[in-house]
Amino acid sequence: MDGDVPLIDVETAAGAIAEDATVLTSGFGSVGYPKEIPLALADSDRDLRLTIVHSGNVGDEIDVDLVESGAIERRFSYQSTRVARSATNRREIAFSDRNASSIGDEVQYGGMVDADVAVVEAVAVGEGWFVPSTSIGQVPAFVDAADELLIELNHRQPLGLQSIHDIYRPESPPNRTPIPLTGPGDRIGESYVEFDPEKLIGVVETDRPDSTYTFRDPTDDDLAIAANLRSFLSEEMERSAVFDDAIHLQFGVGSLGNALMGELQELDFGDRDVVYYGELIQDGLLDMIDSGRLESASATSMAFTAEGQRRLFDDIDRYAEDIVLRPADVANHPGLIDQFGVVGVNSAIEFDIYGNVNSTHIGGKRMVNGVGGSADYNRNSLISVCALPSKLAGKDISRVVPMTFHVDHTEHDIDVFVTEQGVADVRGCSPVERAERIIENCAHPSFKPKLQSYLDDVRSQSNHIPHDVERAATWHDN
Repeated sequence: MDGDVPLIDVETAAGAIAEDATVLTSGFGSVGYPKEIPLALADSDRDLRLTIVHSGNVGDEIDVDLVESGAIERRFSYQSTRVARSATNRREIAFSDRNASSIGDEVQYGGMVDADVAVVEAVAVGEGWFVPSTSIGQVPAFVDAADELLIELNHRQPLGLQSIHDIYRPESPPNRTPIPLTGPGDRIGESYVEFDPEKLIGVVETDRPDSTYTFRDPTDDDLAIAANLRSFLSEEMERSAVFDDAIHLQFGVGSLGNALMGELQELDFGDRDVVYYGELIQDGLLDMIDSGRLESASATSMAFTAEGQRRLFDDIDRYAEDIVLRPADVANHPGLIDQFGVVGVNSAIEFDIYGNVNSTHIGGKRMVNGVGGSADYNRNSLISVCALPSKLAGKDISRVVPMTFHVDHTEHDIDVFVTEQGVADVRGCSPVERAERIIENCAHPSFKPKLQSYLDDVRSQSNHIPHDVERAATWHDN
């Protein structure tokens, strides 16, 4: 740490934040977020009415303690705990969901909020610069946009994290030029974020650990979905010349994502380079790196279990040869997803027979988490895959429905649907043809006859997309 950087205690830092401030925080994938300052705010006896903005999910210090304190009046753009979810659905917190790729621009140029202070976590800091910790997200944009800056210097995180960072900030519109990234493993930026030293209020030292993930063991359905995806990818690599030399993959975070990556260990890629270009790196990617199956991995955050994080920290110099962390407006950039011809694989709550996908709201009304970066990849990938079990585990609820009453990704965004039952490739299909393929290949046997009966009854309508809305709504009564 540079000797000219002002050290302050956490109470002073929290007291410097106005009661009605708009606070931009680091954090993505429940790691790399500030911890001590949010806890001090939660313990404050002031009448706080904060607007909190972050570009991905954060840990319990913000998503539980600060929420339960009643200090948050409004927040963007993701929430990931039962406490935050309940407060959102009770509308005690005004919540606005945003795509991960665009929130930096929206804050800095779009007038979404008037940013007062950025609160970020770092592993090193000096006059006019700091090195982020385990995630980047929209930190460069947030630091530029905020009037003031508070930094938590976390001594629990290794300084070696600087070796995996590639901080590149796109230029401002309308003079923005193409991002000069020719390969996901390339580096085009620096290991640190620059800031105006006049913005810095002070630095708070901490050694509080991140909230790591806990993934369940893959279920039989997870493994069947993974096997079906493997078969599809094998056929697709043989069918399309675009995959002759390399295949670029992205997976949503979670136990299913880890199962999918485990299954890819068995896929014969031949001489092709296998590259990960996504937003989150999880344990399964470390396994692929260790086995020599992965050329490189590019993301904006690391969603590791405690064991996965230990593996990385213990051997960070070796992993830095293959792992790159970038700002979310690069990692999730639509042009780069298109440029690399990514095969994007993401899950959801449900999808309907016409190919519309709901990622965020149960029954069309109850918020679960947020859309995150799934829309960035679903809309811009060369092949967009929605993968999920055909019914809710342990319950008699189909996740393939006649009509979803909340749509995050339209039928124009998704190419392929995969469940444990099979694969529905709906590219080039009309709506009714999509419905036929989805019901036949993806629906659970317990619900397939009922879905087929619905389609048979409505297809006589003179409509491009035939529906019985009242009948479709009964599927959501549970």
